[in-house]
Amino acid sequence: MPQRSSHHRAEGSRRPDPADPHRVVVIVDEGSNPFELGVATELFGLRRPELGLPGHGWYDFTLAAAAPTVRMHNGLFTLSGVADLRAVDSADTLIVPNRPDPLTAPAPAVLDAVRSAADRGARLVSFCTGAFTLAAAGVLDGRRATTHWRWAGAFAERYPGVLLQPDVLFVNDGDVHTSAGSAASLDLGLQLIRADHGAEIANAVSRRLVFAAHRDGGQRQFVERPVPAVPDTSLGGVLAWAQERLDQPLGVADLAHRASISPATLHRRFQEQLGTTPLAWLTAERVALACRLIERGEPGLDRVARLSGLGTTANLRARLRRETGLSPSAYRSRFAARAPRD
Repeated sequence: MPQRSSHHRAEGSRRPDPADPHRVVVIVDEGSNPFELGVATELFGLRRPELGLPGHGWYDFTLAAAAPTVRMHNGLFTLSGVADLRAVDSADTLIVPNRPDPLTAPAPAVLDAVRSAADRGARLVSFCTGAFTLAAAGVLDGRRATTHWRWAGAFAERYPGVLLQPDVLFVNDGDVHTSAGSAASLDLGLQLIRADHGAEIANAVSRRLVFAAHRDGGQRQFVERPVPAVPDTSLGGVLAWAQERLDQPLGVADLAHRASISPATLHRRFQEQLGTTPLAWLTAERVALACRLIERGEPGLDRVARLSGLGTTANLRARLRRETGLSPSAYRSRFAARAPRD
């Protein structure tokens, strides 16, 4: 199948218009997994008046299927009464089906709907093995993507034209977003909410979910680690300590000293427990704090840079643009004063 054109837009570019809510459509196909369907419903389908968004600022959520009745998860139960695939024609974000056996071909009508959505520039999202659906539709050719680690080998063999990244939680490539295992679907979903509504809103949703507010997509999705020989190897204490001092000149040596371990041991534990490095974690936390400060109305960029620990306005601009695709002023105009109500 010929390679399709990529639509590389900035990650913050799809904020829902309060007068015309961002439309999220989830296709349910034969054998679809109920967990990922539940994730999509929880993230995008629930009404959230506590967020205090103006107008109809949350998502317009629709389930769609190629048939009137769909057997879910190897026939354990059926789903009926959802919209037909014409609903995909108005989707701003389309979440595609996945299934326990991703080698089973999706319905041809589903693949046609995915291709049509891609051709008009809709944001495409897959959870877990849903990457197989995107690849079968031909919209991943030449693009970066991920899928569940258990199926990475089969995916790479079947779709060699896709730039598979098998060890990460999720991948954002323009308007195509793919995630790894089931829990990583929550990570990706919160990242999309963050891009649409800002860090404060995403944090409020994560608190409702009792889920980590931000795990970087580049973290490893699967880490085998032995039962620790001693119980006190968790990074929780030093992470909490650092989060309260992000404005200070913290480095890897400071974190290691606080944890009473060597920098090499700290680095190893970060890789084992978080799938990232201490420095990358610190930078991500500082960027997230800078976003929250801007959203809360902190007026001076020099003060935002200082309070977040990013140091200079130049570093703030570079890091924010890398993370969100927006300059600080554009981020402020889009997300400031949109914090959820207490």
